[in-house]
Amino acid sequence: MAFTKDTMMMGALLLLALVCAAYAGKAAPASKGSDSAAADGGAACPGGTCDITKLGASGNGKTDSTKAVQSAWASACGGTGKQKILIPKGDYLVGPLNFTGPCKGDVTIQVDGNLLASTDLSQYKANWIEILRVDNLVITGKGKLDGQGPAVWSKNSCAKKYDCKILPNSLVLDYVNNGEVSGITLLNSKFFHMNVFQCKDVVIKDVTVTAPGDSPNTDGIHMGDSSGISIINTVIGVGDDCISIGPGSTKVNITGVTCGPGHGISIGSLGRYKDEKDVTDITVKDCTLKKSSNGLRIKAYEDANSVLTASKIHYENIKMEDAGNPIIIDMKYCPNKICTSNGASKVTVKDVSFKNITGTSSTPEAVSLLCSDKIPCSGVTMDNVKVEYSGTNNKTMAVCNNAKGTATGCLKELACL
Repeated sequence: MAFTKDTMMMGALLLLALVCAAYAGKAAPASKGSDSAAADGGAACPGGTCDITKLGASGNGKTDSTKAVQSAWASACGGTGKQKILIPKGDYLVGPLNFTGPCKGDVTIQVDGNLLASTDLSQYKANWIEILRVDNLVITGKGKLDGQGPAVWSKNSCAKKYDCKILPNSLVLDYVNNGEVSGITLLNSKFFHMNVFQCKDVVIKDVTVTAPGDSPNTDGIHMGDSSGISIINTVIGVGDDCISIGPGSTKVNITGVTCGPGHGISIGSLGRYKDEKDVTDITVKDCTLKKSSNGLRIKAYEDANSVLTASKIHYENIKMEDAGNPIIIDMKYCPNKICTSNGASKVTVKDVSFKNITGTSSTPEAVSLLCSDKIPCSGVTMDNVKVEYSGTNNKTMAVCNNAKGTATGCLKELACL
């Protein structure tokens, strides 16, 4: 079931990417749209702060405040210098929000209260909060972005069919450069909690992402075709991948993340679609995985449609607490029988290091390096990997197929390279 959900996730990414790309091609008039909207609402908000309650928003959790929040964005984006949108304490019900740039100044969205997503799916053309072509963006505060997913999760059919209708993602950053998301909580998304696409130099820190472990396709943070993404001191417990690193991701830093429940910290899936780009320079350090169904995972289709490489991937100081499949490279990823099991792999995995990986595994196979016989994994190094099976009747073990590399200082059961 975990694999089925992940496949649907990548299908969702493709659809979203196509939509975003098409929309981006028409982005030139968007600046005018923002400016004219600001003009319609008058000058930028007094003192550069747009308090949504001053624009008609009600914090009772029932009154639709979409127009007020959208008006605040129009004014802030149209103002010069430093602009702020203030969401005060309270519960504000809003439908889909489109925050389109480029903006004249730098915008901060201060989330002190809670935004509640409408549960009326007929309102959504795509996502809930979509931010497009905005530079120098800050989203911060102690409030929540509540997707109110429990009301609609039953409408998710992606576990049963590939061409399912995709529910709205909560927070989508498209073509955002030099951004920061900090302090906030993302709660119970309808689909992904956060999707980062075609972004550069974005920091996500001190964020909490939470949904039940059995909620469908509620990935914590997904990224694709982005560079310079840092995820720091963030706690994620969801029903799918805590973090998923898609094709085209480079220079990614993940530090101090706690994952669980969830499907782990994943690279991929890779190779499902044509023209996917390489994944490189990925560092995951000082993280803890608690009872996640997977730990550190790289997954690629054996019948890949793209020629691409995943390389320069480094995992260090990772603690496992009864994580399933703590270390797994799966080059024969084939969920829901939508691929062939003996295809000609075009994905290369190389230069992957695991250092100081300790703790316990909920499955006997603490290490699974299931690489392709056509393109073996190369340059895999394991240093001080000491993860033991926490159950009974089975011994800790490792499986290394078509993997080339070295193992030093590891439990003897895991030194299969």
